[in-house]
Amino acid sequence: MKKLQSIRERFFPAPGQLPSGFHPFQSPPEVNPPYRLHLRLENDGTGILVVNAKTVLHLNQTAAEMAYHLVKNDPVDVIAKEISKRYRVPYQEALNDSHDFLERIQSIIETPLLDPVTFLDFDRVDPYSQKLSAPYRLDCAVTYKTGDEVSHMAPVERVKRELLTDEWKVILQKAWQAGIPQIVFTGGEPTLRPDLCELIRITENQGQVAGLLTDGKRLAEHDYFHKLLQSGLDHVMINLDPDSTQVWEAIKDVANEDLFMTVHFTLTGKNKPEARAILEKLGQKMGQNHSLSLSVNDPVLSKDLTDLRNYAVQQGFEISWDLPVPYSASNPVSMELDPEFEPVRGAGNAWLYVEPDGDVLPGQGITQVLGNILTDPFEKIWNNRG
Repeated sequence: MKKLQSIRERFFPAPGQLPSGFHPFQSPPEVNPPYRLHLRLENDGTGILVVNAKTVLHLNQTAAEMAYHLVKNDPVDVIAKEISKRYRVPYQEALNDSHDFLERIQSIIETPLLDPVTFLDFDRVDPYSQKLSAPYRLDCAVTYKTGDEVSHMAPVERVKRELLTDEWKVILQKAWQAGIPQIVFTGGEPTLRPDLCELIRITENQGQVAGLLTDGKRLAEHDYFHKLLQSGLDHVMINLDPDSTQVWEAIKDVANEDLFMTVHFTLTGKNKPEARAILEKLGQKMGQNHSLSLSVNDPVLSKDLTDLRNYAVQQGFEISWDLPVPYSASNPVSMELDPEFEPVRGAGNAWLYVEPDGDVLPGQGITQVLGNILTDPFEKIWNNRG
């Protein structure tokens, strides 16, 4: 059997390993709708494809190779030929699979509202189990200021200053050069930064997916919200204060736009009796956009969180567990997960967290400093994860 395999490899060698790194593509002017693709290939042949700086697709080896030929603008028969060679499958089967892949990508290009992180219907790649060349997401806390009077709601004692706009520009460029496809702006309350729209615009222009974690209050301001949209914002998580009329108004306004939204709700002893009613109201406000993040402020409520999660699923919500949650006295990040799930393995691997002074942590609430992204090479920070 080994001899037969050796003969096959001699006379029918598989194509060489695809080059790892970032591979961009811009559709020709005559193509409508126009689109941009950015493919990041890992050393093991898996990859991620960023579509229109809006959606990140996780790809297994076969899909990543098809995406590679797509960004190289190879015809579908060439793609099928290469797939047939590498995976020893009949040409017609490879051709059918290639057509199917291209149709799915075209569908994503033409779909206005998508989850910012999507898996194609191939064998699923677990983004937390791989050895990555860079994280999939960088969470940037651009400020620890909040709109509340209570200043201890963010860990300001560790941060001596906030970086200037030009310094954040350097960080965003470093992130792009490292191959990080998604930036999430958080805090504190990031909408208090007067340069937030500028930073989002830089992120979008580089080809990255831009997200925002906010208390939502400024999103109720029509002019400001539309400035965010025009800057290239792709998705938003709103931290729900059920007693705030402003936040409910913002949720309704966002639901009416081409912007993917997740709402975060913290279950507390105080709001527990009305939690289901809050979710029902939330479903009415969000319309088709049903993405929900949940946490509790006390481990005693863990079973209640499980019950609420099950009720949310019955109401049609998609549950998100891996987006960071804004710091607040009633919203500790350590309680972010449903206890029935495994602990999040993405911190320090699938994502990193940057504090307002540039210090990098494996994730929000984890106080291990890996380095400073403004002054240290990214490779050094990445290697310091241990």
